[in-house]
Amino acid sequence: MQVLEPIWVNTLITDTYSSLKSRGIHNGVRRIKKALKDKENTRYCLKMDVRKFYPSIDHAILKSIIRQKIKDPDVLWLLDEIINSTDGVPIGNYLSQYFGNIYLSGLDHWIKEKAECRYYFRYCDDMVILHSDKKYLSQLWIEISNYLESNLNMNLKDNWQVFPVTERGIDFLGYRFYHEYTTLRKSIATRFKQRMKNIKENHLYLTPINIISGVMSYHGWMKHADCYNLQTKYIDADIMKIVGITCSQNNINNPLGCGNYD
Repeated sequence: MQVLEPIWVNTLITDTYSSLKSRGIHNGVRRIKKALKDKENTRYCLKMDVRKFYPSIDHAILKSIIRQKIKDPDVLWLLDEIINSTDGVPIGNYLSQYFGNIYLSGLDHWIKEKAECRYYFRYCDDMVILHSDKKYLSQLWIEISNYLESNLNMNLKDNWQVFPVTERGIDFLGYRFYHEYTTLRKSIATRFKQRMKNIKENHLYLTPINIISGVMSYHGWMKHADCYNLQTKYIDADIMKIVGITCSQNNINNPLGCGNYD
């Protein structure tokens, strides 16, 4: 992978984020927030994803895509063996993440360069396109669907949507994006509340890493959203004290910057 990874990554557009070093979710968050500053050209959102993406990857097409950049017969033999091990590509295999990215890379370039979409973002098979014209996005969905069927032997799910960003927000990458602000996805906010409740009730029986990581993982999510009220309500004085005592007793630097609770 030390050799293959840079070859494949160099073929990808900037705005695809799944399982790629130096990209990831929060890089995508920053890029979408920047796009939404252009309110006039991001009035509407087309949101869609591929039906049964990994199981539907066509072996012959994937092998053809791989051979556009990789020529070594021994490497190709090994990659073919991995691909042939199951229908689609093996879910959970490290290489499958890259297979998925390069499989849709041609579509990415078509959307950006042929369809000339300025604001297009993809995470695995989840796709978001922003534009000023609702009818344009509806027609674009048809063209993307045709591209997938003709070139990649895939289909979009029927739950695709075109909607106004101001009214509904864009549910993507674990957040809901509006022009003026960003919130956590509702399901993540619910899990956050449950986690804080569990820490309060069971901190005497939890390991230090469970306590600290349980708080800080969600704290990290909320740093990228407008969640001050949610954060201060649930990462409250009790949680701050629990984290402080846990850090003090285990000689751990307190990531919340609380005082000493010895």
